[in-house]
Amino acid sequence: MNPLALTLILFTLFSGTMLTMFSSHWLTAWLGLEMNLFAMIPLIINPHNPRSIEGSTKYFLTQASASMLLMMSVMINFISTGQWSITNISDSTASYLLTIALLTKLGMAPFHFWVPEVLQSTSLMTGMILLTWQKLAPLSILYQIAPSINYNILLSSAIASIMVGGWGGLNQTQLRKIMAYSSIAHMGWMSAVIIFNPTMTLLNLMIYIILTITLFILFISNHSTTLISLATNWSKTPILTTMTLITLLSTGGLPPFSGFIPKWLIIDELTKNENLILPLIMAVLSLLNLYFYMRLAYSTALTMFPSSNNTKLTWLHPKHTYPTTLPPLIIISALLLPLTPMMLFLE
Repeated sequence: MNPLALTLILFTLFSGTMLTMFSSHWLTAWLGLEMNLFAMIPLIINPHNPRSIEGSTKYFLTQASASMLLMMSVMINFISTGQWSITNISDSTASYLLTIALLTKLGMAPFHFWVPEVLQSTSLMTGMILLTWQKLAPLSILYQIAPSINYNILLSSAIASIMVGGWGGLNQTQLRKIMAYSSIAHMGWMSAVIIFNPTMTLLNLMIYIILTITLFILFISNHSTTLISLATNWSKTPILTTMTLITLLSTGGLPPFSGFIPKWLIIDELTKNENLILPLIMAVLSLLNLYFYMRLAYSTALTMFPSSNNTKLTWLHPKHTYPTTLPPLIIISALLLPLTPMMLFLE
């Protein structure tokens, strides 16, 4: 891609998110979401091939439909209240439509079908942007309207997202689809607690973004897109492959690692608010996520795939250059658990 065009696209992407996050008027928030949408399409369609064209078309149709629902809910609320303020949602119909629109933009169940398909049809770098940066604008709106949102729809979608995120990734061999279903499950955890403690959602979002960026940087460095390609990296870069497996287990929420922090604190917060059934269901369903991450670790580190020596070893080992931010990201992704009391104090 032309560097000037890429700079313009990334600046539009950044400006759209900032415009949505700092706006208190529905029109400017919607405008920021549309800037995000149109800046993301050239990134998805690059490199140009039939699969990327299909993915960009699915992304455009889904996000445009969600934006239409959002604007319709805003107009209904304006007719009812006469105000354009984001925090003032008093009409029940507007609340229903707005919740559905935000759930679609976040890729939560039952509006999640576009996430694995779009992510599989694009590159790893664009997938990283899609699963991290693109979540900020809809979540900022959800954060602001949390007191007036429809609880039943949001909690039902949160449980369904955790369930779909676990079941959908069980038999996947494509790493991008596994990360897509992991994102769906994490969105379920964030939206379940946003009603009771929005600060906990921000903590979960921060840890999720760090874990996702770390995993995608490791995948890009190893040129890994499938389970088999990840398994054959053991004989080439064993240390980096070990760090990948540790980060994967942390993303699944295994207790010694950083990914266990948001699950622990969210279950504690829901229990304090006299919700016992909801955290129990969420904890049981999160075992599905942990299972397919354990499957990745087992098939990569503890078994050897039946393949020829040409796929395990290379004749000439290329010189790898890794980002300087990779070591601190791996450390944060794995060893943040002792700082949990400080996070509770800051809350």
